[in-house]
Amino acid sequence: MVCARHRKQAWAIGALLCVSSLASAQQQQPAPTQLTDSGHVFVEGRSTPYLIHRLPISSFPELPAAIASLLSSKGCTIPQTYAAHHPENVVHASLEHPGSSDWAVLCAVEGTVSLLIFFDEGSTESAAQTDKQPVVLASTAEKQRLQAHDSSGVLGFNWGIDPASPQQVHDAQINMQHRPPRVDHDALADSVVEHRTIYHFYVKSAWTVLDMPD
Repeated sequence: MVCARHRKQAWAIGALLCVSSLASAQQQQPAPTQLTDSGHVFVEGRSTPYLIHRLPISSFPELPAAIASLLSSKGCTIPQTYAAHHPENVVHASLEHPGSSDWAVLCAVEGTVSLLIFFDEGSTESAAQTDKQPVVLASTAEKQRLQAHDSSGVLGFNWGIDPASPQQVHDAQINMQHRPPRVDHDALADSVVEHRTIYHFYVKSAWTVLDMPD
């Protein structure tokens, strides 16, 4: 009877230790990246609901493996505009010079969205980047890029990026009094959905914003 009681006590202690170890291991596991964020923000003194959808890096299999790995290591997810009908905000274009193979990505990490530029692997600008880190062209709090878009009153994410070919840029400049010459490589269209678009253009080793009609 004594031995049996000791065995039962030992089993109970072991079970408790096992449960404790399991709970500790679960606490140490990293939390899954949140792909949908909802809540309320104050707009003109009123609490207003919002909803932001994001996609994991794996939703963009066209990304080069090295870039996908770096984005994943940073904890990036890709925020989608409220108007999205397919995965967006990852851009492949010739941003550095004609024929270059460059990438632009909106990366959301812990409430901040950054516009990241990855120049063509092996290019002069890419080689100059420290440890292949991207250029950060813009950065802002994710909740600063919200706007109303339907009768529900729920705010949605409004920041979108797209490639802009030389012809698309030239067409966008059509109503200018002194229309600039056609550019020779792609620009990056940076838009507030249903509002304004600006065009980032890389020339002479620097980024500039192209002139557009008022």
